[in-house]
Amino acid sequence: MRNPLIWLAAFALLGASPSRPALGQRPDSIRVRDSILANGITAGESDAERPRRQLINQAKFDFGWTTMTIGGGLLVDYGAFDQDSLNREQVHDVLGGKLRDARVLLGGKFKSKRPFTWQIGVMYDQLTNKWLFRQTGLMVAFPEAWGHLFIGRAKEGFSMNKVMVGYDGWSMERLPFTDATVPLLADGIKWMGNTPDRHYFWNLGAFMDALSEGQTFSSYNYQFVVRTGWVPMVADTAGTLLEMAMNFRAGDVNNDTLRLRSKPEAFTAPYYVNTDNFPAQSALAFGPEIFYRPGRVLVGAEYYWMKVNSRETGNPWFYGGEFSATWNTTGETRSYNSVGNYFRTVSPTNTVIQGGPGAWELVMKFTYTNLTNGPVQGGQFWRFTPMINWYLTDNLRLEMAYGYGTLNKGGIVGRTAFSQARIQMRL
Repeated sequence: MRNPLIWLAAFALLGASPSRPALGQRPDSIRVRDSILANGITAGESDAERPRRQLINQAKFDFGWTTMTIGGGLLVDYGAFDQDSLNREQVHDVLGGKLRDARVLLGGKFKSKRPFTWQIGVMYDQLTNKWLFRQTGLMVAFPEAWGHLFIGRAKEGFSMNKVMVGYDGWSMERLPFTDATVPLLADGIKWMGNTPDRHYFWNLGAFMDALSEGQTFSSYNYQFVVRTGWVPMVADTAGTLLEMAMNFRAGDVNNDTLRLRSKPEAFTAPYYVNTDNFPAQSALAFGPEIFYRPGRVLVGAEYYWMKVNSRETGNPWFYGGEFSATWNTTGETRSYNSVGNYFRTVSPTNTVIQGGPGAWELVMKFTYTNLTNGPVQGGQFWRFTPMINWYLTDNLRLEMAYGYGTLNKGGIVGRTAFSQARIQMRL
């Protein structure tokens, strides 16, 4: 863990500057203006959105032809797991504490007439002790075509939970079904657009593995993704919002061999649902998402189906999804980016640094994943999770969760109680 901590500390010190008044000394008028979050999208998409109030100024540079901002993040997870005897037969014992994520983000804007941005994202992989490229590429705005064109390595754009940056989500991990079936990243091109007057949006992507062959997320030779939706009730930072969308994905499987697997919403745990390798030529996934936010409450659901073209196993179907509900007890509203069409993190009205309580968010989440069909026995897993998020500042968040889940695999039904905690820091 020493490596990423040293890097992040260096970037934090590099960004320190006395030119900005302390957070608690800032006048109310400035804090009010800051609460109105400007909508926009850059090459980093949701990953590039910075906290609206910084404890330490970010390092910013102007090279004449482009600007550059340095950011980063760190997640550390802890877990205690109570497995029954049957679950121990299904999966081995789980670990206690682990570095979940450490990343550095470099991004900026070219000095061009047309909005043109770039980002380089690198993440520390504890298993290989290497820094690996993540969200990296170029984005050009085309207002005459109602959108933005991205070229590089990015999220495909399938599912609200996948589109949002992991640091902004209301739960510790994304739903297991999409973790198992949709790679986190891909190399290719995306067109993201919307018609603000009619409230339609879309994400069209085409990807290939020429540069990512051998990476852990590279399980397809090429894939095509569509996310399109309607936001008839739009209030970006407050009030009522309704978002409905459909997601479609089709891909050609790499080496005609597919493996679907996911952890049980606990990074320190082993894989619970796991098909192992089975022959497959292609795969099609689709499903809806719907979210409703009447102020400080947010409720939503996503559900997906996947059909795998596998003659040897009878072309199996898999399915799963999530229902979630959140309540910000301290009055905040989770804001929504109506250009990228994803939810942002919660920004506390009164941070702990200001002498306030921060923001407290209560969460209830239920997920279901079925990767068993015919000869493919990946398992069926459901989990119920109540949890608490405490946003001390825009940069620091503590998460505490309890979960109860069952795994049905190979005729054995095992049960696990999950107790988890996470420390999250963001620059």
